[in-house]
Parts: sequence; structure tokens; C-alpha cells
Amino acid sequence: MSLDVASVREHFPSLKAGYAHFDGPGGSQVPDVVAQAVATTMTSPLANRGTVTAAERAADAIVLAARAAMADLLAADPGGIVFGRSMTALTFDLARTLAAGWGPGDEVVVTRLDHDANIRPWVIAAEAVGATVRWLDFDPATGELDDVATVLSDRTRLVAVTGASNLIGTRPPVRAIADRAHEVGALVHVDGVHLTAHAVVDVTELGADLYACSPYKFLGPHCGVLAAAPALLETLRPAKLLPSSDAVPERFELGTLPYELLAGTTAAVDFLAGLVPGEGSRRERLVVSMTAVQAHEDRLRRRIEEGLAALPGVTVHSRAARRTPTLLVGFEGRDPADAYRFLAEHDVNAPASSFYALEASRRLGLGDAGSLRIGLAPYSDDADVDRLLGSLGVFTNGSSRNSGGR
Repeated sequence: MSLDVASVREHFPSLKAGYAHFDGPGGSQVPDVVAQAVATTMTSPLANRGTVTAAERAADAIVLAARAAMADLLAADPGGIVFGRSMTALTFDLARTLAAGWGPGDEVVVTRLDHDANIRPWVIAAEAVGATVRWLDFDPATGELDDVATVLSDRTRLVAVTGASNLIGTRPPVRAIADRAHEVGALVHVDGVHLTAHAVVDVTELGADLYACSPYKFLGPHCGVLAAAPALLETLRPAKLLPSSDAVPERFELGTLPYELLAGTTAAVDFLAGLVPGEGSRRERLVVSMTAVQAHEDRLRRRIEEGLAALPGVTVHSRAARRTPTLLVGFEGRDPADAYRFLAEHDVNAPASSFYALEASRRLGLGDAGSLRIGLAPYSDDADVDRLLGSLGVFTNGSSRNSGGR
């Protein structure tokens, strides 16, 4: 079934301001039901989780509902869903915890395709204990990762790889990478922040031992999520306060959870599940809806790619065979930041940066400045694409006159 984009857009108050948003990879717009869930939670009786008072039981129910929602979205075990301030914070905590079992001679693999949040925590943790960091490169001409076998050994303890590049959209063969890593006894940590917003995710099918993502990239509030098998989490001993729970997954959650953000996360998952009306379990409806989202976004991506190909002096760095609807674009003889500002004057939001994917940006020859990123979301429509391409047409032809602005 297809996505009724007009109906979807009705749930996004921010879109009524008239801007065309191609900045979803940095954080999506939020539907009304998510904002309502956050507000309702914050104005309802709440207390620390417990079973005695109604406020305690309400808090507990919110946490359990959020774990169940994220488990459905990722096809994971709700008992292995960990919430944190951000994916970055969770990954730093996890890296420190895992590194406690590493030492000189052990090896960790990171890739130059990844966001720095799936690189630096592992590099810092490895260096702190004398472990070796091995780098998996990618081909800048295609955006495809090199063969992971070239950097694996019987001393590899962990492979950190992205589910999809937040800079150029490349979707590496995560399952094949995981299978090779598991052959040498390594764990696999997948940064699913960018992938989760655009595709059906099944952490088991991916072969991910640890999978991290951020609800604010898929229509939810700002927080982070880690998914893993409860049995794996039971083997890890993170630093924690003495009186705090030692149960899994609670032992990984530092301090009191933000109940309002968890309620918003549940609302976001429910909203995604309802993008295409239908029956069945929430997981089944999510598969249908996210399949429709991917088809919708891929169609718009092809439109943009065709439009960009017709413009003079435009280079598109997103070329992988499998990729998300995310395009990194450069302009011959022009600063991408100028395009960013020009588009903003035309009410088109498409930022220019390296977007924390420093290693990838440098490998592409773009330095730390990066380039212009165009990202699609479930609420993107053909009118947005028309405005984007029209404005870029004016920009690439060297005109600075206001065309189509408000």
C-alpha cells in the first residue's frame, strides 16, 4: 500500500509555517500526537517508578510501554531496550563498559563511513586500555565499504559499523559484516540512527549484537535507545550508583528516566505504525508502513537525482547501490554554505556541513566543511521537491535574485 502524504502532513503543525524541510537527517519534524503525549505526561500525576501509588504505577507503565514500542520497531526483546540521553551518551557508556574487558593485543574495528558517535567512543575506550584500533575504509567513488575481512583477526573484540551513512546514505551489507565478525568471536555494534528512520529494521536479521538509535530522527523526542539481547546485557557491568537497580536493562540507565520523552517515543512508534491504515500487530503494521515510507522516499529521491543531473556543475556524492534517501551535493566553484543560505532565503531547509561524519567527509576530499545535504522524510512531498530543484536551478545558474521566496 502507498503512503497518503497529504494526510500524513496534516499531523505536523510545523509544516504550516511553509518551509520545505530537507533537514530530517539532523532531526525530523514532530507530529501533533507526539507533542500531545509529551505534554499530557508532564501534566499528569507522576513519581519515581513503583507499585504503591497511582503516580508510581503511571511512571512504570510509561517505561514498559516505551520498551515494548521500541522492541516492536526494531524486532527486539523489550527486556533489552535501554534508554539514555542520546545515542552518543549511550555509546560512550557502553564503550567504557566493554573496554573494561579489553587490553593490549585486543583489536576494535571502526569505519571511515560512520558518524563520529560510532567511532570516537570506541577509539577513546580502546586507547585507554591499550587496545588497537583498526580502520575499515570505503571507496569515495562509490561510497561502498571495503571488505571487512581485511581488518578482522582472532583478536578482534568489536566491530562498530553504521546501518546507513548519515552523510551519503550508504547502507553497508551489515549482515555479511556481522557474520564475518561473529566468525572471529567479535561483537557487532550497529549505529542505526540514520537507518531506523527510513527502513524496516530487524536487529536479529541484521546480525547486530548491539543496536543504537535516536527517536528524534524518526518523528519522536530527543533521547537515545540501545537494543541488545538481555542475556548479553547480563554479562556487562556498567558503572552505576550503589543503590540503583542492578536489573537489566535498568542497570544501564543512569538516573531517573525522562518519562515524558519515553511517552513521546511510544507515540512516535504508534504514529509510524499507523502511516498506512491496516490491521495486525504493531510490528506487522510497522513493517507495512515503513515499507511504504521507503518506497515513497525512494521515488522522491529519484526525482531529485534526475533534477540534479540536469543542473550545471553539480556533484552528487551519494552513489552506493543501496542507500537511504540522503544526498550529499557539491557545486563546482561555489561554496556549499552559499547554497545552504540561498535555499534558506527560499524557505528550503537543507544544511551544509560534515554532520559529525568527519572521517567520511575527509575521505571524500571535502575536509571538515562537508557539503550540502538533502534528506527526505515521510512528510516530504512533490511540492517540496519542486521548490528545492527550482531554487537550486536558480543558484547553479549564478543568480542571487529571490525566486519563490516568501
